[in-house]
Amino acid sequence: MSKVVRFHQTGGPEVLQIDDLPPSEPGQGEVRLTVQALGLNRAECMFRAGMYLETPVLPSRLGYEAAGIVAAVGPGVTGLKVGERVSTIPAFQPSKYGVYGEWAIVPGYACAAYPEAMTPEQGAAIWMQYLTAWGALIEFGKLERGQTVLIPAASSSVGLAAIQIAKASGATAIAATRTSDKKSRLAAAGADHVIATEQEDLPKRVMEITANRGADIIFDPVAGPSIEILAQAASQHGTVFIYGMLDPRPTPFPMVPAFTKGLALRAYTLFEITGQPASLEKGKRYVYENLKSGALKPILDERSFTLDQIVDAHRYMESNRQFGKIVVKV
Repeated sequence: MSKVVRFHQTGGPEVLQIDDLPPSEPGQGEVRLTVQALGLNRAECMFRAGMYLETPVLPSRLGYEAAGIVAAVGPGVTGLKVGERVSTIPAFQPSKYGVYGEWAIVPGYACAAYPEAMTPEQGAAIWMQYLTAWGALIEFGKLERGQTVLIPAASSSVGLAAIQIAKASGATAIAATRTSDKKSRLAAAGADHVIATEQEDLPKRVMEITANRGADIIFDPVAGPSIEILAQAASQHGTVFIYGMLDPRPTPFPMVPAFTKGLALRAYTLFEITGQPASLEKGKRYVYENLKSGALKPILDERSFTLDQIVDAHRYMESNRQFGKIVVKV
């Protein structure tokens, strides 16, 4: 018997529990991993709470990102063998698969090697953040040298990934955070400018920084009424990518700036990348090349957890105190 994390009803972090289950055998196209580390994501909190894009089938496992060792290979899997060190790409349904636990069954296509120099904790902090940011900024946003990216909630793992990708592209990265508490760390993480939105006028500061041009791309995980403020900070023909729903309130369409600026407002999910084999391979090449060059380097939160502390880990994520990826050691 081995430990896995499941929830038998939706709700807050306290619904997560450790269950003892025997490792199951991988089916067609699947592999079983012995998990060494987990990377936590907001999507998992929303899934656990019953507020995600997909409804959990109870009792449900959860989790997109793990680093571990291939323990068993199912029929039809090619390119993977027992003993290989891999991490998981969020390219599967959370209601069907989940990686929180000492073992996990995942599709073979969702496994990828990670650099030998990286620890399992770092390996569990690659794919969600970098592919999410790459898809919006590079694949769809066509970010160019000299342009400006505005990144709300910049201290999240995806926000920090967006800073690194913007800098690797020769763009200006403007990080937005609610208070001044994280300003120095965001600057140290590569942001060219940091705006504390509770103390500063966001559109005014963006226009000052960009000589009244505005941000070419806005990469927002929050949505809700703040979209109207973000739209004021956008450039002519700018694009707002909304990749999350952290604010549960309705999201208005910013009609006036949309018309006056020719603004594009676009909902975006990582699965637009991971669900398309060609796009996924293109994104993986980008990530591998930039990990090797050092342009990309996962930033882990200073606090880590064990599997037995998974409830505390989810509470910590929902507190918004983290800076970078929250990792659970298994």
